[in-house]
Amino acid sequence: MQAYLKDFQSAFIHALRNLAPILLVVACFQFLILQQIPENAGSILVGLLIVAAGVALFLQGLEFSIFPVGKRLSNQFAERGSALLLTCFGFAIGFSAVVAEPALIAVAKQAEEISNGRIDGLTLRLLVALSVGVVMALGVFRIIAGLPLHWIIIPGYVLVVLVTYFAPGEIVGLAYDSGGVTTNIVTVPLVAAMGIGLAASIRGRNPLQDGFGLVALAVMVPMVSVQLYGIYVYSTPDVTSGLELDSETGSAGDTVSPVLKVLLDLMTMVRDVLPIILTILFFQYLVLRRPLADPRRIIFGFLLVILGLYAFVVGLKMGLFPIGTRMAEQLIGLDKIGFVYLFAFAIGFATTMAEPALLAIGRQAEEAAAGRLKGSVIRILVALGVAVGITVGVHRIIAGDSMHHYIMAGYAVVIVLTLITPKFIVPLAYDLGGVTTSEVTVPLVTALGIGLATHIEGRNVLIDGFGLIAFASVFPIISVMLYAIISQLLAKHQKVTL
Repeated sequence: MQAYLKDFQSAFIHALRNLAPILLVVACFQFLILQQIPENAGSILVGLLIVAAGVALFLQGLEFSIFPVGKRLSNQFAERGSALLLTCFGFAIGFSAVVAEPALIAVAKQAEEISNGRIDGLTLRLLVALSVGVVMALGVFRIIAGLPLHWIIIPGYVLVVLVTYFAPGEIVGLAYDSGGVTTNIVTVPLVAAMGIGLAASIRGRNPLQDGFGLVALAVMVPMVSVQLYGIYVYSTPDVTSGLELDSETGSAGDTVSPVLKVLLDLMTMVRDVLPIILTILFFQYLVLRRPLADPRRIIFGFLLVILGLYAFVVGLKMGLFPIGTRMAEQLIGLDKIGFVYLFAFAIGFATTMAEPALLAIGRQAEEAAAGRLKGSVIRILVALGVAVGITVGVHRIIAGDSMHHYIMAGYAVVIVLTLITPKFIVPLAYDLGGVTTSEVTVPLVTALGIGLATHIEGRNVLIDGFGLIAFASVFPIISVMLYAIISQLLAKHQKVTL
């Protein structure tokens, strides 16, 4: 127990460090520019502490349960050498991990509330999870077959752009945001380790060129499926327009006691984690026919995951959502748009530099590249890309421009750069676009976008409020690819000069 408490303390401090850049940026704007203290500052601070505790519990639960079991299963399947089993396992892990993704839960709830139930949060999450499951199976097959990533990614993003052209405005921003939040606290470490480990175990595969790319595919496919879902939803009559949902109870007019509400919320978290548990039990006992190692520790880990998810969601409502919406309201009230852009850039850069998934991917890329890349350079490039992306996204909301034009142009640039970028960097660049939005950043950025759309006259919250996460995902891909192209040109110039 003492060892566990020490590990929890370390994870809690780590989560607070990830929150520190946000608090620093917000504090600077509050005291230096707005020159005021928020009315609900105490509640927000308590909420942020609950978020940190939830993240710490969640991460500890992952370390005790999902991560060791998932890695062990991957190794056992690799030993068997069965491509079919590995592909099926990839689908199952992709689906079950994304269903329990805290950031996706937060975005789905926001979308359901803003659309008055027309977009169903659970349907959205299941659709995204199924998409990631399918694409994980495809990604595993790609590594086994040795197919270059750009053979899949270029046609994929051409399809994304085509579907975007026909999709209704109410779903475009949400669809791109849903793709951006699939790869965070649960999926990135497991997916990256699975891809690199699989590439390293197959003769003739390169860990850098073949091992990366699973995260990129997990981001891309939900963009298509959610937009198709939106085309269906908004082409059918709205049957929810006459029903007012109670945001506290989730039903029309019902009142629920606080204790019962806590129990219902905990049961919802159990439902969210259940797919992962069933996936592990199915493959462990029915496919491999081997018992779980240390089942007590694994059960304890899953309990921590459930408690962590619950604390995270409670903390979001108290801390991160109010910060985003309040800062948007205050900055718009100043009538000095430049400060809105400055805040967007500062939040994007600061939070990305502290992103743990980016740190992990940077280290893995540095090792896999054998000296050709530096993790610190990658972090700065990605942070600048996110900062610029969120700033451009904020400009779109302020100007009232169409999401279609910005995002289609952005991915058109990405497709062109993919054709001329050194091929060894392409999978990593796409993966880096998927790891820039953390469990802390996503709720804050989403709330910022919704807050701006709410307080700017003439904006539609559902059409204009979502989409900032999409910009935070596409611009890092561009910045990393441009860096690789420029580096290659400089290297050739130096050789010519010598």
